[in-house]
Amino acid sequence: MNKIKLIIAREYLTRVKKKSFIIMTILAPVLLAALMVVPTLIAVRTMESQKQMNILVIDENDFFINKLEDSSFAVFTYRSGEVEEFKKELFTGNYDALLHIIKGDAVLRANLFYAKDPPSRLESNLVKELNKHLFDRLLIETFNIDPQEFERYKNTTQATITSIKIDEQGNEKASFAEVSKIVGMVSGIIIYFFIFMCAQQVLRGVLEEKTNRIIEVLISSVKPMQLMLGKIVGVAMVGLTQFVLWVVLTFALVFGVGLVMPNLLAGDSEMIQTAMQNQMAVGGGNMGDGNTQPLQNTVDMEQFLAQNSIFEQIQNYFNFSFTALLLCFLFYFIFGYLIYASLYAAVGSAVDAETDSQQFLLPVTVPLILTIILFMPITEDPSGSLALWMSMIPLTSPVAMMMRLPSGVPLYELLISMSLCVLFFFCCVWLAAKIYRIGILTYGKKTTWKDLGKWLRY
Repeated sequence: MNKIKLIIAREYLTRVKKKSFIIMTILAPVLLAALMVVPTLIAVRTMESQKQMNILVIDENDFFINKLEDSSFAVFTYRSGEVEEFKKELFTGNYDALLHIIKGDAVLRANLFYAKDPPSRLESNLVKELNKHLFDRLLIETFNIDPQEFERYKNTTQATITSIKIDEQGNEKASFAEVSKIVGMVSGIIIYFFIFMCAQQVLRGVLEEKTNRIIEVLISSVKPMQLMLGKIVGVAMVGLTQFVLWVVLTFALVFGVGLVMPNLLAGDSEMIQTAMQNQMAVGGGNMGDGNTQPLQNTVDMEQFLAQNSIFEQIQNYFNFSFTALLLCFLFYFIFGYLIYASLYAAVGSAVDAETDSQQFLLPVTVPLILTIILFMPITEDPSGSLALWMSMIPLTSPVAMMMRLPSGVPLYELLISMSLCVLFFFCCVWLAAKIYRIGILTYGKKTTWKDLGKWLRY
């Protein structure tokens, strides 16, 4: 055991002291924070910098005269006459665009002339404005209905479906399915990349020691099994250290930007509140505490968000516990990595160069890659047969189960999946050790699948 600890310490300290580890540990959170903040900052600055468009309107139908409403994106001026005469106005700086509404009764057609490209949203906003007035005219002339009355009736006759999940005790909890899917996909993809990244480090470490003949010195004092386990655990600790630092530093950077520019993410906050109000039932009482009263739509969402922490919001409104999700993430990350790292270590010991390892790695990596390819059907139907079986097979369960968890997974399925992962890990270590103890001292010979079969029988 002491020798394994020494190997773990050596693998861990050697890697965390490398310049590449330090640079990536600092650079990755900066890039992640930038991906979260910069797009919002650019969008806000772009909207602020967009000027109000001066649009000249020539309506051959005389219906839209003085009806198009001025807004933050456009101011309308109405003229009459030939279109060709007013096109020159676009080059004088008086107008940014010319809207020519062509005469017609059946179908309304219009042309938008401009000298400089306008904002992309201008055309869509103009279409909405024209359609609104056309529909209002249809209501008045054809059905003799006042447009304001129509809007009032339309707003009071809308159906709303609220997804509410019921547990075995009969407690009700509003469901926010879209967020659950996003959280599941993000968790699964993170585990996928970390498993491959850390397992690849094990492979390269074994190949490096084998190529430099350092392994011959190490084998003289420790058993191959101890060396392999020490290397696997040491790299796992490096990966966990880097992951924790990335999470802490990323949130620290985003939080710092939020303190400096508190209004930066206001737009995102409003969109989240709107989505939550549309997707879930908001109501009196604390959700998830057994309250079965009908949920009301009159609760002030802003007040709720201000009075509850993000963890309480997740606990109250989503199908999963944040603490349980974090613990399961750590479990599947650790055992998913241990399974693949042991297989990668076995492959690394059996070959002399990384290019020779691809033939053996392909059958190992295909199941995990297949899980990422099938992430859409898994997240769309987390209780379906495909998602269920992929979350049970140890080679795919680390990613597939994390995709299912935010949508809710029965406890017995989770325990079975975890148990299979643990058992499969011990089987992988046993098989990898058989290959490792022979392959690590094999040089100058191209290993085949037949050779691996012989080593497993020794």
